[in-house]
Amino acid sequence: MHYEIRVEGHLSETLANAFSELEHVVMSGQTVLFGRIVDEAHLYGLLARCQSLGLRVVEMRQLPE
Repeated sequence: MHYEIRVEGHLSETLANAFSELEHVVMSGQTVLFGRIVDEAHLYGLLARCQSLGLRVVEMRQLPE
């Protein structure tokens, strides 16, 4: 499964490195994290990581394969 997770603001390199398994790009005041998610546990772990780092998730969606 491939997912896109949009978070509010521009992530610093340090914060972006917390999501080393994903690629990222900054667009329109948001940072878009995207890449392959192996299972639901991985997805929930990423969301928990966002929460623990104080990031506001604006949108999350599964991308077509």
